[in-house]
Amino acid sequence: MAHDLEIRGLHVEVEGKEILKGIDLVIDKGQVHAVMGPNGSGKSTLANTLLGHPHYVVTQGDILYKGESVLELKPDERARAGMFLAFQYPHAVSGVTVANFLRTALNAKRKTQMNGNFKPITIPEFRKVMREKMAMLKLDDSFATRYLNEGFSGGEKKRTEILQMAILQPEIAILDETDSGLDIDGVRIVSEGVNSLQGPNLGILIITHYQRILNYIKPDFVHVLVKGKIAVEGGPELAHKLEAEGYDWVLKQVGA
Repeated sequence: MAHDLEIRGLHVEVEGKEILKGIDLVIDKGQVHAVMGPNGSGKSTLANTLLGHPHYVVTQGDILYKGESVLELKPDERARAGMFLAFQYPHAVSGVTVANFLRTALNAKRKTQMNGNFKPITIPEFRKVMREKMAMLKLDDSFATRYLNEGFSGGEKKRTEILQMAILQPEIAILDETDSGLDIDGVRIVSEGVNSLQGPNLGILIITHYQRILNYIKPDFVHVLVKGKIAVEGGPELAHKLEAEGYDWVLKQVGA
């Protein structure tokens, strides 16, 4: 039986420099995986490669989603298929409101999944769904009329990413340093939003430098990325060891 997401021997270059040097990782729905590692280890490269950013060139290996390679799929095609990336640094989109952006994205996904039976979600139906998800993330209703990420605080940008995730309901979600730039309350609110979405229909890959978000979102598996390779793997206790001891012991273990 095919895994929901399988990364096989993945090598990735950026501007001719090899960043990922053979990543093997399997994620299935219902699981929470965390990838941790020091700065420059390749964590964000992994996230962007999974969703097809053209700046990142796969030189060896494969990325399989439900048993099929996605290497030839564009980012929007991967997203419509059920993959999702919450960006570390979300971009502002002037002139496009949060509501219009989300409704357009949801209709694009529905069109792919429903094939010839596609019907756009009605505005009243969409407003109901959006307000429910915004309340869950403690976002005021006026938030929907603001331009996407324009003038948003760091916490608002990250909650907008999780709002997208809540509305689009992906099957595999990659969260790239969602906790960066957040204060303690922001981490808690965003984590509560992610936890409310957990279940048998969603697999989550959390990419983080620090252990603090894992105090709220409990991982089933922890993978430590060093110099473009997964050096150590374990359960949630591994994240606590890293928080207490840092990455020096891992670097010594792999001779880095």
